[in-house]
Amino acid sequence: MIPSIDYIRPNNLNELFVLLKKYNSDAKILAGGTDIIPGFQQGASRFTKIKVLLDINQISELKVIEKENGYITIGGAVTFSEIIKNPLNKENFPLLKKAASGIGSVQIRNRATMTGNFVNNAPCADSVPALLVYDAVIKIKSLNRQREITLKDFLKRPYQTQLNPDEVVTQIKLPILSDNYRGDFYKLGRRRAVSISRITLALLMDVRDSIIQDIRIASGAITPIGLRFEELEDFARGKKVSADLYTQLSLQMGREILDSAGLRWSSAYKLPVVQQMFYQLLQKAYNSI
Repeated sequence: MIPSIDYIRPNNLNELFVLLKKYNSDAKILAGGTDIIPGFQQGASRFTKIKVLLDINQISELKVIEKENGYITIGGAVTFSEIIKNPLNKENFPLLKKAASGIGSVQIRNRATMTGNFVNNAPCADSVPALLVYDAVIKIKSLNRQREITLKDFLKRPYQTQLNPDEVVTQIKLPILSDNYRGDFYKLGRRRAVSISRITLALLMDVRDSIIQDIRIASGAITPIGLRFEELEDFARGKKVSADLYTQLSLQMGREILDSAGLRWSSAYKLPVVQQMFYQLLQKAYNSI
């Protein structure tokens, strides 16, 4: 059952900042509502103290996607459907477009926002691995200050982030990469559509003369939150690509997942799938160069 809650729709960012300062932890920002509304219905503990919903869909500053100083910036209220259709994202961030295209249904993508996806910070948040390999930076504002933080540092633990009660994510900043990068995004669910992720992987590689110049690897669902495999990346840089290297990297990924998530009842079947799919992503990324 959804409780009785006050609903306010601010018209601009300044109105929003004033309301966030006034209500503080009693308020919750409403973007698409695709996490909050089911959370109310299920009686999730993280929503029980909410007394006011602040709907940000009227705020035009949060609905913009544009190119700016070597970055593509995505407003905090931009929906997944808008991300998928936008030519700047199609051209520069194909992994993000692929991840967004597999989220929920068309109706959900028309409502849900990418910012809401990572602010909610569920382990299965599909956009997070793609954003992590693109080195996403989050712009955060409140009434009296603003700051920027990498997505990697923004995410703390399941359903917790660095966002304070009086703050809002106004922008996602994605640095534009060189044309040398190739990669892919993989998702496994229990069915083909409207499915919660069981495994997600994102991979980007810059390979020249068969040597890995740069590599970025991130996962979701199989780790407590979306995670960059930085030790694995450091090990792979400077190595010559080969089937033996792919095998070595895949085995090491399995060990790093166990170190992060611990041994679970699902590890026996998930880990071999992750390792095999990672091997195939490595092959595919190199073959596309």
